[in-house]
Amino acid sequence: MRNNNGKSVILASSICKSYKIGDIEIKALDNVDFNAAEGELVAIRGHSGAGKTTLLNIIGGLESPTSGEIRVLGQNLTECDEEYLATFRCAYVGFVFQTYNLISTLTTAENIAFPMELAKWPETHIKERVKELLEMVGLTYRANNFPSQLSGGEQQRVAFARALANNALLILADEPTGNLDLKTSRAITNILERLKAIGKTQIVVTHDQEILQLADRFVHMKEGRITQV
Repeated sequence: MRNNNGKSVILASSICKSYKIGDIEIKALDNVDFNAAEGELVAIRGHSGAGKTTLLNIIGGLESPTSGEIRVLGQNLTECDEEYLATFRCAYVGFVFQTYNLISTLTTAENIAFPMELAKWPETHIKERVKELLEMVGLTYRANNFPSQLSGGEQQRVAFARALANNALLILADEPTGNLDLKTSRAITNILERLKAIGKTQIVVTHDQEILQLADRFVHMKEGRITQV
């Protein structure tokens, strides 16, 4: 296990998250404390409904906690409005969703370029960065294909390349190998390993044993609480 004395990237304190469905209140997170240091790969595991994805969304600023405080890269996200959070996510956070979330009308290269276009990067830089990322995930030959023409594993690799487009400091991945066969899962694990080697901080929701072995540490969640570290 890596010594967690590095610079803090994530510091969540007493996080609670509740949803209301009619008159029923559902508590997704119940007084959760969570931290991650620079360069760590932390895996989160637990049964469906344990609150894993909700915690990931709060770390990434996609959702706000009902109570508690979440600091990411020194920024207190609970004090930020949605406009700032959108800018923060684009600049510092890369998301990899289990369902890929690629834009169906864009090619592989265009999907990867999209975050850089939002950030208004120069066109020459975007082209160079897309080429570099396609090589990294082994999909140069798929640059002009649309998502519907790609396998699940290829789509997930595109999702990783897109998450890295703006050189995000923090990568959040939700079950990145959940729908993939063993060979393709290993390709995704190799990407995580490469990101770890260059010092990216990664939070990965997973049950994949190879990713759990790669992680510096893991936390186990149950019914909205962290029950084991």
